[in-house]
Amino acid sequence: MIFETINIKVDYEKAGLNGDGCTPTLTSYCTSKSEEIGEKRFPAVIICPGGGYDYNSDRENEPVALRFAGHGIASFVLRYSCVNKKFPTAALELASAVKYVRDNADKYQVDKDKIFVLGFSAGGHLAASVANFYDKDILTQPLGVKSEDIKPNGCILCYPVITSDSEFTHETSILNLLGDDKSNDEALKIRELVSLENRVSKSTPPTFLWHTADDSAVPVENSLRYMTALSKYKISFEAHIFEWGNHGLSLCNYQTSTGEHHIVPVNEKWVELAIDWINRQ
Repeated sequence: MIFETINIKVDYEKAGLNGDGCTPTLTSYCTSKSEEIGEKRFPAVIICPGGGYDYNSDRENEPVALRFAGHGIASFVLRYSCVNKKFPTAALELASAVKYVRDNADKYQVDKDKIFVLGFSAGGHLAASVANFYDKDILTQPLGVKSEDIKPNGCILCYPVITSDSEFTHETSILNLLGDDKSNDEALKIRELVSLENRVSKSTPPTFLWHTADDSAVPVENSLRYMTALSKYKISFEAHIFEWGNHGLSLCNYQTSTGEHHIVPVNEKWVELAIDWINRQ
């Protein structure tokens, strides 16, 4: 296995951002090359843990990467910047990670046209942000890249934070992302900008979503609104709404649980469903 951690480089100043304390990393969990097996090309997934844009959850990183890696998917975990690191800090970091994986496809045996971003909760908001802003100046200009360099070929959203301007908003995540300034038109404009159900377009990549119907932290309406937008623009998507389960289920099993409330065997099927979806893209 190629297991290594890479420092992701971003010119924050070029984006007008404060990069002090930003130390994003990308950790790989990829199959090593073998003379016996021969050259392979695998799909890749870049995993963005949740944590309300306050921290990167340990429950939603390495265990998930190992599960996907065990099914022949080159897996990477992004530790992105949080807490007072305003939008688009983390989005620039994820976009840079996509470019890094694409640029190093030979090293990791990755298919350049099958690079997926996967996010949990606030990490889902991050993944969906890059899925919708990869061809916008807000990401391409500061990074000095072409949109095709940072384009995800698909997006996997796990109980994602999506909406930022409705009764279904997970306010803690949005406040950590933007700050609490609502005093002027510019602040309100940025808040609306990151309401991602409104950013879906014809260029949004295919998407896989799952959520629980009774999620009390990030309401299922976040996924429902995003699904409606995908349908409006005829973007291919697959969605699974499970009947019940607390927010932050991760793999839904003992391995990633902090108590019985995180162990929901029927919902654990999302992993198999997502892997099947990746392999069909």
